[in-house]
Amino acid sequence: MAPVIRTARERAREELTLEIKREARRQLADEGAQRLSLRAVARELGMASSALYRYFPSRDDLLTALIMDAYNALGERAEAAVAAAPADDPRERWRALCGSVRDWAKEHPHEYALLYGTPVPGYRAPEETVTAALRVILALLSVLRGAAHHLDLRTPVRPLRGALAEQAAGLVAVLTPEVSAGVLTRAVVAWTQLFGMISFELFGHLVGSFDPADEFFAHSVEEMADFVGLP
Repeated sequence: MAPVIRTARERAREELTLEIKREARRQLADEGAQRLSLRAVARELGMASSALYRYFPSRDDLLTALIMDAYNALGERAEAAVAAAPADDPRERWRALCGSVRDWAKEHPHEYALLYGTPVPGYRAPEETVTAALRVILALLSVLRGAAHHLDLRTPVRPLRGALAEQAAGLVAVLTPEVSAGVLTRAVVAWTQLFGMISFELFGHLVGSFDPADEFFAHSVEEMADFVGLP
């Protein structure tokens, strides 16, 4: 396949787009997502607001670009961590996955907050963000699939009933037919626990108790692996 040759104008547009997003991330860290402003970004870059609108027509378009970048960066980190762990050791792959999510969050706390913190008033993420958001979840599912035939459930899975049973069955049919609805539900419980722990650590809720949180985090990762049944 012949290489794609970009024109000077295309390269300049790409470079300026990256610069706009870098400045937006800086303002995200300083001011928070709620106060992100295209005019402020344009002012810091020495651009006219009308020129910046040709790249991002609205604040929501810029927020969406930042969210997409963050989801993809987190997903890429998680995928690489799982791929580097031994394929025949589901628990080690789980440890690698959890550690990679935490490491990325600590390196990029403001972008983590944009994804998993307080929603930005008036902003509604478009459908295009879903594919990027799924990358880290698919990394989890790959760990679960790899352990499907070797699960070691130390306590019986609580029966699912009503709407929860229907929801879980639908997810299993689409995502993980290799495991039961109960096991998938346990995995989601562990997954939400992971992000809860990370959020508590990042936002200062462990100060004065399990701080620094390294040992608490490592212990909890093992507890969650036991709960899911990873051998």
